[in-house]
Amino acid sequence: MTTKVLLVDDDAMVREALAQTIELGGRIPVPAASYIEAKDHITPDFPGVVLSDIRMPGKDGFALLEYARKVDADLPVILLTGEGDIPMAVRGMKGGAYAFLEKPCEPGDLMAVLERALRQRSVGLENRRQLVQSTRGDAAARLLHGRSARADALRDQVRVAARSQAEVLICGEPGSGTSKVADAIHQLSGDATRAFVKLAAAGLDRAALAEGFAAARGGTLFLDEVAALAPGVQFSLLEYLDRPAGARVLAGTYKALDQEVEAGRFNADLFYRLDIIRITIPALRQRPEDIPVLFRHYVALACEQAGLARPEITPDLTASLMARDWPGNARSLMNTAMRFAMGLEVENPQQAQTGLGLSERLAQVERSLLVEALEKNHGSASQAARALKLPRKTFYDKLARYDLRADTFRR
Repeated sequence: MTTKVLLVDDDAMVREALAQTIELGGRIPVPAASYIEAKDHITPDFPGVVLSDIRMPGKDGFALLEYARKVDADLPVILLTGEGDIPMAVRGMKGGAYAFLEKPCEPGDLMAVLERALRQRSVGLENRRQLVQSTRGDAAARLLHGRSARADALRDQVRVAARSQAEVLICGEPGSGTSKVADAIHQLSGDATRAFVKLAAAGLDRAALAEGFAAARGGTLFLDEVAALAPGVQFSLLEYLDRPAGARVLAGTYKALDQEVEAGRFNADLFYRLDIIRITIPALRQRPEDIPVLFRHYVALACEQAGLARPEITPDLTASLMARDWPGNARSLMNTAMRFAMGLEVENPQQAQTGLGLSERLAQVERSLLVEALEKNHGSASQAARALKLPRKTFYDKLARYDLRADTFRR
């Protein structure tokens, strides 16, 4: 959560008292004595909110509110006055103020308003960051989310595959997103407006395969779960691949095709023809640090589609999500995100834990929470430590343990 409060008041004693209240509440006051001093702190990515007195020499709190709204209309501005003037309050709210408080203000009431404003600011900045990430970079960056080394490697493999016009075999467990990888390869292979045709291999006959190739001419044909092709259709596909068919073929599967060949269920020649380039999508349990990134992305999509306000994703929820195995991978995580966006309880079923031991799983969760805190606080180690309620030395010891550096998260 963002933690700064730009505190603007020309009265030094009042400013000091409010700053002390904010510090005791676990937040970071940024004192300013005037409009001129305060305006330099107000930027589109200011990681906090504004708390300003209205009556000040020179330009007043209303002027500061107007300036803040021009810089960033989503920045919460809370106005303070000692006069209890209702018309003044109405003017402030019409001007876009987040809240209006009378001085002297009870510490509990002040912090309650500040906490709500900080939560709103935190969600707003996170949503903005995700929007920027989703609209920049190439198709691999836009479609394949994650910050782990495995996610980076997957995107690199997709880019390499896109530079070739050879067939690609995309392997991954159920729900891992083979079609999304295929889409990224297609978009990176040339003109993204070319045809991209997806066919489910199960139940596909020769006529439907021929229609698929015709529709995908000049573009890409993706066969989902190619292991389910009937034997006769496998021969037809092999024939298309052995002659110029006018479409590039990408095939997805969650089965081990080499084992299907050994069992006599899949054509060996077709397997070797498809297996020119192979991309294997890592399971979520192999990259738990990607789970918070993907979950936030799916929640944002669900809220946008349904016109819902985006709920806060707490560290406790993040830790709970990361502790699961997710046998349904991205599809299962997406379903959970949709339920969460609609206000439904996120279930945490007891699952068999395989592979990593408890200490390794806890270490992965801890590392992810450290990374998340540094990202949300723009690389400020002191703010990240405060957000995690850790002593500075303990925080730095943990960074060293996981080979993390705060300055790599500054932006």
